[in-house]
Amino acid sequence: MRPIIIAANWKMNTTPADAGALAAAIAAATAEPEVVRVICPPYVSLAAVGAALSGTGVAVGAQNVHAERSGAYTGEIGAGMLAGLATWCIVGHSERRRDQHETDELVGRKIARCLEVGLRPIFAVGELLDEREAGRAQDVVRRQVLVGLAAAGDAEALASSSLVIAYEPVWAIGTGRTARGADAAAMADAIRAALVESGWPEAAADSMPVLYGGSVTSGSIAEFLSEPAIDGALVGGASLKADEMAGIVARAALTARARRGTT
Repeated sequence: MRPIIIAANWKMNTTPADAGALAAAIAAATAEPEVVRVICPPYVSLAAVGAALSGTGVAVGAQNVHAERSGAYTGEIGAGMLAGLATWCIVGHSERRRDQHETDELVGRKIARCLEVGLRPIFAVGELLDEREAGRAQDVVRRQVLVGLAAAGDAEALASSSLVIAYEPVWAIGTGRTARGADAAAMADAIRAALVESGWPEAAADSMPVLYGGSVTSGSIAEFLSEPAIDGALVGGASLKADEMAGIVARAALTARARRGTT
């Protein structure tokens, strides 16, 4: 049974002075043991958030990591530096692909660095609007998965890793446009097919969680979690509001219990 995961990506918001209070409020509002909860604050707030979440069952994630272990990379953060501060890490987010021109190969190397130090990667993939309108959405995501995983290392080792993939249709992030649950489910199926194509056993591909990450809110989450292929969400702007996160996690808990056949 795949876990239900709700990961909060705070992006470039909060400071060490206010991040701890927000994290604590979210933890208190989302006390659902059936749901894996992760908060990914900016680097400078990792320690404050970690302290606030101690004992709550909510994990801490980083929003990015460098593709090299160490070296002359001013202003960058290596995976080893995150040990003790985070247990998860987002890699390949669409905003980094857009603004920092991150390639699929570079993202794959970041996955490898995460796994080397025990960080659980959330590997983000997704297509642009023109790619979807041209009918190339699944081809684009398939390429991102295949190239990224080829750069990340041995397929057999990756198949037994803790990898999670987040599908984020770039055209539905902060644009007012929305994807449909059926579209996300079809892409989740395409992602798992790409895993098999890359050398994963079918059982390993079937057991890997796929999250949805296109401007998720408490009002829209139900449509995506009603799809058996979708296992949670990577939440952006809504994750800065404790009440929104409470609604999202509450709906996720209903899905988790339904899939386990419990009430």
